[in-house]
Order: sequence, then structure tokens, then C-alpha cells
Amino acid sequence: MVSDRLTDGVRIAQLLASEVSGDGGRLRDLALADADPDVEPTADGALAYRIGLDAGDGRDPTPVADVYVQPDRVRIEFRAAVENAADAAADADLRVRPKAVRPPRTLVFVADGAQVKRVLPVFSAVVDAERKTSAE
Repeated sequence: MVSDRLTDGVRIAQLLASEVSGDGGRLRDLALADADPDVEPTADGALAYRIGLDAGDGRDPTPVADVYVQPDRVRIEFRAAVENAADAAADADLRVRPKAVRPPRTLVFVADGAQVKRVLPVFSAVVDAERKTSAE
């Protein structure tokens, strides 16, 4: 059994970026933007990068989520398909809560490197919902 847990917010954000950008499946159309390779974690969270969905039509990617780095975790603010994100995050047993702003957002917290794999289905649910919406 591994006794060390990865709880460094910067490293968790790096793992998440690798998983999202390296996925050749359902997440292949997600792209990282505005990445800050020298991001320093703050208690409120410092923006590490944004994630957008490329529709393949030449327009700018649709903003999907912003990833913020805190000293001991990552906070993902889902901007698209927020209800789908909340449901998928709860199903993945991740800490999730709504953010009461206009337009609303869903916050998902990733406090351990092992949780990075559990947040990928959340991104899949958001991508699926966005594709369904754009097809209608």
C-alpha cells in the first residue's frame, strides 16, 4: 500500500492537464488555454489554466472550465453544463458545490492526485452535454 499521497495543488493541476490533453477518446476536443507554467498557489486559488471545447468549426473553443491552484488541492470551476458536472462529480464521490454567480458555475475540488482520474468522467459528461446542446 502506498503511504504517500500527492496533495500538492500545483502537481495535481499538472496531472490533470496531462490527463485532459493526452486523452484521445471522448476528451480529445478539449484544449488547454491561458496556462501559467509558473503559477503559485494561493489560499483563494490562482488560475493555472482554462479548458475549452473545440467544436471543429474554426471558432474559438467554448469555455468549459477554469482550473485554480490552492496549496493542497485544485478547484475546477465548470462554466458549461454545470448541472451535468455537479451530477457526475457527485457520482464520482468528489467534493462538489454550486457557485452562486451569473451565469452559475459548479465547483469541483480535487484534493489528491488519485482523484484526477475520477474527475475525467465529469469532463466527459460536460463534453457530452455540450455536444448534445450544439446539435439541437
